[in-house]
This record gives sequence, C-alpha cells and structure tokens, in this order.
Amino acid sequence: MSRPSRPSRVALAALTAAAAACSRGEPDRGPGDAAAPAASPAAPAASGPGDAAPPAAGSAGAPPPAGGEAPPAADAPPPAGDPMAIHYEAREDLVRLFSLKELTPRERKFRNPELFLEKNFGGGGPSRINQGNRALARHTRSKEQCLEGLRGVVLQTEEQRARCGGHENMVPVFKTVRGKARPAEFCIDIFEFPNKPCELPMVWAGPTQAASVCSLQGKRLCTEDEWSLACRGDPEGGAPRTYAYGDELDLAVCHTQTRHRDIDGKPCDADTARSAYETCATDTEPAGAYPACRSRFGVFDQHGNVAEIMTRRDRDDGKLYSQLKGSAWFYVEVARAHDAPRPKGQETYPDHCSFSPRWHVEPMENAWHVNYHLGFRCCKTVR
Repeated sequence: MSRPSRPSRVALAALTAAAAACSRGEPDRGPGDAAAPAASPAAPAASGPGDAAPPAAGSAGAPPPAGGEAPPAADAPPPAGDPMAIHYEAREDLVRLFSLKELTPRERKFRNPELFLEKNFGGGGPSRINQGNRALARHTRSKEQCLEGLRGVVLQTEEQRARCGGHENMVPVFKTVRGKARPAEFCIDIFEFPNKPCELPMVWAGPTQAASVCSLQGKRLCTEDEWSLACRGDPEGGAPRTYAYGDELDLAVCHTQTRHRDIDGKPCDADTARSAYETCATDTEPAGAYPACRSRFGVFDQHGNVAEIMTRRDRDDGKLYSQLKGSAWFYVEVARAHDAPRPKGQETYPDHCSFSPRWHVEPMENAWHVNYHLGFRCCKTVR
C-alpha cells in the first residue's frame, strides 16, 4: 500500500482543535492508498485474553483469563509489566489480535483477506492500520495491570454471545419502552478495535478500510444512533444517561486527561498524515484499562482513548456517510460540560453520548480520513 497520495489541509474540527500544537488541520488519505478487500484462505487465529467469554452491563462473574493462565490469588500483589510490550509493529502481531469470518465459495471469488491484511496492516507509517508510532508513544498501564482491573468483571454472558452470532466481546443493545424491553436489533463490540480486553486500540484506519475490516469479521461499522444508544441507554429501562458512566462530566473516569506532548521540543504537527505520524504521539491505554468507563450495556471507552468512526444515513439524499464521534485521550484540552456555555476565544465541545458533530463527513464509498487518534469499533445486525 502506498503512502498517502495527496494529504490535504483540512479545516480544524472540534476534535483536533484539542491540541494547540495540532491546530493547523488533520491529515487525510486518498482512495488510492487502501487496497480493496479482495479474498481467500485462512483467517488469522485470534489469541490473548480476549478469548475469554466477556459481559452484560454491570454483571459480575469469573475474570477473563490472561493468556489461558489462572488469575492471581486474591491476596497477590498487583501484577507488573511493561506498558510498551503490547504496542506491536509487525503485521503478524497486529492481525493475530482478531479473526476473520469463514468465507463462502462465492465470497472467495471477490475477496482476498490475506491480500487485504498485507496491504492494510503494519507499523512504520500512516499508510497502514496500526497502533500509532511506537517510537513516540507513551503508555502507562500494562496489560497485566489492565487485566487485574477487570478481574471479576463479566464482559459477555453465554446468552449474549449466542445472541450476537457467536462473536466474542459483543453485547446486544435494545430500547426499553414503557418498562418493556424491545428485541435487540444490533450487537456492538464492547472494546474499540481489535475488540480485545487490555490490548491497545488501532488507529490510522480510514472509514472505507474500517468498514472492510468489520465486514471481513462478519460485522459492519456502527451507525451514529446505535453508538449513542449503547452509550446512554439502560437495559433495565432507566433514564438515559448524559455520559456512559453518569450524568456529570468527570475527566478522571475515562482516558481523557492526557495532554499532547512535545516531541524533541517540537509540538504535534497534524498538517499531513506523514507529519502527524512523525510528530504526534498516540498515547492510548489498553482497552478496558479504565473499568468505570463503561456504559450500562457493558461498552467500554466510548469517551476517551481514541475517537471512533461510524456511519450516518443522510435524510436528504439517502446516502451513507462516515461520521466521527467520541473523544480521544487529550479531551481535557477541549473539554466542556454538556450544559456549560461555550467560552469565547477557545475551541471546546461537549463529549456527551448524544453529541452529534459533523467531523470529516465523507461518502462511505470514498471516505479516507485518517489520524493518529482515530479508531473504530464494529456492530452487527441481529436478525
């Protein structure tokens, strides 16, 4: 896959206005930079702690196993580990974090997953999906610490897994009207892609690429309305919440309080994809490292860590567009409570569940905006 062909200077949107250093614009990537999924053979095997059966919102149960090992004894000291150990650069390490669906003979005529993975995943630059520039990144929580924080948390029940077509780490989401729960119409990944507990989220994916990744797993990108319902809704029929974790803004609950850092004395320069990759650190934390940053349906990190790609159907022309939503780890730089007035002379925005920004809206057939703080999660229609 080639490098971004003609990265354009894009007008500053609220999300990237967060960084004074990154205030000149956001990088875009052209359609020629991603290989269309084409397909075949064997899917990469998933591995790691995410293979454990995870939850429903707020339910308790057995902790997810760490690599198949028994969890530490209750009186054992918190485990240590290298926070950088799970920041992978090799394509093989990145793709082993998720598995692809088994393709039918008909699908194999049009899609080649191995070729898609080869062209679209890998470290070393912004032209492939990865976890950010490892040389610049600073992660403070190790996988072991993250897993310890999730001990005793049921991520997904067997019933939920069955309802979501056997996909791990997904939960069904539904509306409750007049005290009666309606049948779920979709399931959502509980973690940002690759949807594994205590692995780093991936960035540098354009909406078109992200849609292909979800499709090759038997899923699709979430719609804005689905994402919002999973964030604010309550499976027990309670009142909608302003934020996934409650009704008052709290920047300590999620990974939203880490400011941009100068690299070698220079600020983040998001003018182009290449300059962003070389100067902007992707300071994410493992998915689920903030256990309280969870909606009542059981979805983690809808505030902070990375912003997310989703889709929106335009009411006027009926076309499907990409839609960015959510905040990243540096939200503290532009945070504003949902009911607070906008301060003069300062770019801020409210990161509540129903906030509907129009950031980098592109037709999905040609949506290539990428960034060092932009990831995604997948949904699946329930039939």
